[in-house]
Amino acid sequence: MKRIWPTGAVLLLVAALISGCAGFNPVRVKPWKRAALADYIMQADRDPLHTVFAEHVYFSRESTTGGGGVGGSGCGCN
Repeated sequence: MKRIWPTGAVLLLVAALISGCAGFNPVRVKPWKRAALADYIMQADRDPLHTVFAEHVYFSRESTTGGGGVGGSGCGCN
């Protein structure tokens, strides 16, 4: 015996999917504001010493060594 989906549930699902895409409004950066966003001060890793110190503090608190770019946490469970 075939199971037929209720029409109301299918319509509700389609309406939910369509309405989720209706409000999509990407942020457009004006050409004259792009220079401010591309400035050196806007880079998160502009100070290598601060980056190294922040990573040291983070990994000291987490009791791990390394793991910044590879799998494994130093606990031996990888």
